[in-house]
Amino acid sequence: MTAITTPEPQGVTPTPDITISEFGAQKALGILEQSGKDNAGVRVFIKSGGCSGYQYGMAIDDRELDGDLIVHHRGVKLLVDPMSLPLLRGSEVDFVENMMGGGFTVHNPNATSNCGCGHSFRTDGAQSPDGEGSGGCGSA
Repeated sequence: MTAITTPEPQGVTPTPDITISEFGAQKALGILEQSGKDNAGVRVFIKSGGCSGYQYGMAIDDRELDGDLIVHHRGVKLLVDPMSLPLLRGSEVDFVENMMGGGFTVHNPNATSNCGCGHSFRTDGAQSPDGEGSGGCGSA
């Protein structure tokens, strides 16, 4: 269920495929504690939709599915399915507060453009997926 990693040279700490900021971890740990689910983590995933082509999704999940990447970072278990991983590799989950409220966001180095709402993105060479789930900002 976990990713297979190759040994790193001595003294080299590998960078996880996905991380969470300190503030994001504090918020996530609070939410996970309130969920009442044992061994729960934050599932981060990509689905087609949004005005830029792909849309981020997050959910509390206590299941570890075959092929999931499981990363423990800052005390939070992050789960990523194998279809979403290539689009999320190198990303950081964060929590942002502003005048409009607060919420989780993803800082994604693979995104070449983002929607104004910050919930959807596009990558180089990727066309917007068609079909179910495609739509404008905030569509689910």
